Amino acid sequence: MAKYILKRIALALATLLLIVFVLFVLVRIMPGNPFPSERMSAEQIANKRAEMGLDDPIMVQFGNYMGHLLQGDFGKGTSLYNGAPIKTVLGECISNSFRIGGLAILIGTVVGLILGITAALNKGTFIDGFATVFSIIGVCVPSYVFLIFLQYFFAYRIPFFPYFFDSSRFLFSSWVPSLSLSLFTMSTVARFTRNEMVEVMDSDYVHLAESKGLYGSQLVLRHVLRNALIPIVTVLAPLVVDLLTGALVVEKIYGINGIGKLMVDAIAGEGVDYNYVLALGILYSSLYIGIMLVVDILYGILDPRIRVAAKRGGDA
Repeated sequence: MAKYILKRIALALATLLLIVFVLFVLVRIMPGNPFPSERMSAEQIANKRAEMGLDDPIMVQFGNYMGHLLQGDFGKGTSLYNGAPIKTVLGECISNSFRIGGLAILIGTVVGLILGITAALNKGTFIDGFATVFSIIGVCVPSYVFLIFLQYFFAYRIPFFPYFFDSSRFLFSSWVPSLSLSLFTMSTVARFTRNEMVEVMDSDYVHLAESKGLYGSQLVLRHVLRNALIPIVTVLAPLVVDLLTGALVVEKIYGINGIGKLMVDAIAGEGVDYNYVLALGILYSSLYIGIMLVVDILYGILDPRIRVAAKRGGDA
């Protein structure tokens, strides 16, 4: 198991390094001006480019950037926040997006699993039909529409939650956006859990376990749910990245200073802030690769046959 994990970590690090290099080159060759040209003269822009090393050869720039990046330094912005250090600005945005997204993941996964398991165990009943309809609605209705619905009823008609995000009351302000973001995850997890469990319950090894007198929660937990979790984990992984990195429209409507809003500001501001675009691109890539690494490890835990197949492939 340790060798399997180390190989996956090495592959993830190599992939991330390649992605950082490609992102760096693409950002450097992007058209446009990284500085607010309306407020800076041509001489000031030239001096700023020289100061930041933007006129050096691309490989020299990449080497300097990697040296700072390995120390946790993303550099400074060129047009946003008056050139403040990016890691300082990212810290607050990441904290907001991750806490709201983390709560949405928790709600969506737990409720989705419960709903999917209940629907599978009551196949063909009213509960199963309700879960199916709920899943379809949750997938079709955008999160921001559900957010507006929650704002209207639970902030305007029944003023229990704040209408807009209030950082001084973070936990209280997080429920409305987190619930709206959790709807898609909840519906997706419920749908996949129900379908996978129904398929597994019709398999030969489950019928064999039943013939040996294994019923109820033991059968569901030991044989049905464990084998159904692999495709559920697969579909959940990209949803986790999307929620942790913020939802652009939800953050904008609810006034949340998160990663999604920061990305829009970096691209649509007075000047395209290349350093923020690059830093956020690396953050998105790191999260995605990290989540997929966790998924690979979970595969090996949930199904030891995957570790054996990977070992045989490596020996070949």
